Amino acid sequence: MSRVLMLGWEFPPQVSGGLGVACAEISRALIKRGLDILLVLPRPARHRPAGFALEIVTLQDAAARGLTLPRLRLRAVDSLLRPYLSRESYLRLDAAVAADALPHGLALPPDLYGFDLFAEVHRYARLVLAIARTEAFDLIHAHDWMTIPSAMAVRHLSRRPLVLHIHSLESDRAGAQADPTIVALERRGMEAADHVIAVSHHTRDRILSEYGIAPGKVVVVHNAVPHRKRRPVAPAAAGRRRKQQVLFLGRLTHQKGPEYFVQAAARVLTVMPRVTFIMAGAGDMLPSLVEEVSRLRLGRHFRFTGFLRGAEVEALFAEADVYVMPSVSEPFGLAPLEAMAHDVPVIVSREAGVCEVLRHALKVDFWDVDDIANQILAALRHPALARELARNGRDDLKALRWTVVAERIMRIYRNLGC
Repeated sequence: MSRVLMLGWEFPPQVSGGLGVACAEISRALIKRGLDILLVLPRPARHRPAGFALEIVTLQDAAARGLTLPRLRLRAVDSLLRPYLSRESYLRLDAAVAADALPHGLALPPDLYGFDLFAEVHRYARLVLAIARTEAFDLIHAHDWMTIPSAMAVRHLSRRPLVLHIHSLESDRAGAQADPTIVALERRGMEAADHVIAVSHHTRDRILSEYGIAPGKVVVVHNAVPHRKRRPVAPAAAGRRRKQQVLFLGRLTHQKGPEYFVQAAARVLTVMPRVTFIMAGAGDMLPSLVEEVSRLRLGRHFRFTGFLRGAEVEALFAEADVYVMPSVSEPFGLAPLEAMAHDVPVIVSREAGVCEVLRHALKVDFWDVDDIANQILAALRHPALARELARNGRDDLKALRWTVVAERIMRIYRNLGC
């Protein structure tokens, strides 16, 4: 039986995107195949004892107790790190945590957390290394760029093989504003890793062309259907809804293309004025999107929900008539699979890696808002088309199981002698 030290970023129900869901589902599936996993996560302390001594703890909160499995252990490092941070958002987060932690006018020690994002990444690595010194494991499995200094330090200490799992690249998240320091760190990590897992062929191609990584080192393992129970909408609630609903669910950042969703909505509403458009998510584009909806006089047709999770997300999918993901750059994209699992017709940009495993989704170019609008109209106007997409979508999902993902990852482990 192999023991895996996994370096992740979040664990349900506390998630901010698909990375946390994927990390949790991969862990569950690997455990069912007989592996022991120690999953190390960053989590800022909510209540800090006198002396600010809390750095490494074993997670014992209710969420962890409800989701742990017999061979899964969770350890938390007191850190501000979380997915999708930039230099600027880290500084805002640090200031907010400092203000919230001590409400009586006291000040946090200036060296409690890293003074900037990269100082915190390396501080986190030192604490992860302290955990690794006390644990026995056969392999390191790290997720995305913030784990790279930790993973490389542990690999140097333990001489154990390293698998680096790339869910997204810096150029996916930031586009033309990609941080060169993060890009360089991604390159170093992929060069140091024994194997690199890419979530799509699209991502693998970019790793080879933009980072110069040896082709034999990079393996594609697609994601699968998220593990969630469907929650049917109560008949009374369903009866009250009179308007068809078109759903966008994701971070409100340029990467996800929410502005194209708004532009397509404006075109749809000139033809079908009784449609409601729901934008579920949070991000730095929220103010500009609200302003654009107001400028176009679409306010009564739009609903901005903010960030949702769990049952709230389930309810949105249960009521949606169409799901749209117009991403500018999407290494994979779990949300379309989640929509299809709820029998919701899916419109997805061709730039998304999930297109590689979907035969029965309506595919568009993210910039072609006329085509996006036409596809929305087709799905809303033609119930037979919507039913066919839903029925055939279930066939697509049959092959997308986390057990299959786990077996492919296990083959990588075995190739490394684990």
